[in-house]
Amino acid sequence: MLDGIRANPIVVGAYTDSRGGICPMLAAHRHGGRTSFVSFARAWDAFARTDTVRRASERELRTLAHLLEASLADEEATDLGAAIAAHRAAVGRRVPEIIARRLKSRSGQAPPERTASPSRANVSSPIVS
Repeated sequence: MLDGIRANPIVVGAYTDSRGGICPMLAAHRHGGRTSFVSFARAWDAFARTDTVRRASERELRTLAHLLEASLADEEATDLGAAIAAHRAAVGRRVPEIIARRLKSRSGQAPPERTASPSRANVSSPIVS
C-alpha cells in the first residue's frame, strides 16, 4: 500500500474518481497487495470526514504513510512463533470454567424452596417493638 499511495493520486470518499484518482486499497492491489478490508475503506473515509469524492490532502496521505510504516515496524518486531507458543501456554494455564446452576428448571418452574435446618427451625427470634 505504501508503494501504491506514493505512486498514484489517492482519493477519499470513493473507489475511484473520474480523473484517475484511486483509493488506497486499489492502489495497494495494483502494487501487489491482495487483501480487501471494507473496514479500512470505511475508516479511511471517516478519517477524511467526507461523504463526497475528492483528492486526499497531503496531511491525510502523510498520516496514512506514517501509520503504515509504524504497522510494518511493529510487524517486523513480532516473532510469530513466540506469540503462538505464548498463546498455547496461556491456554494451558486457564482456570476451569465456572458452571452456574439454573434458577429455573427447564419446565419453567422455580426450584424447590430451601427449608431451614431442623436445629434452626425451633429457634424463635426475639421481637423488638
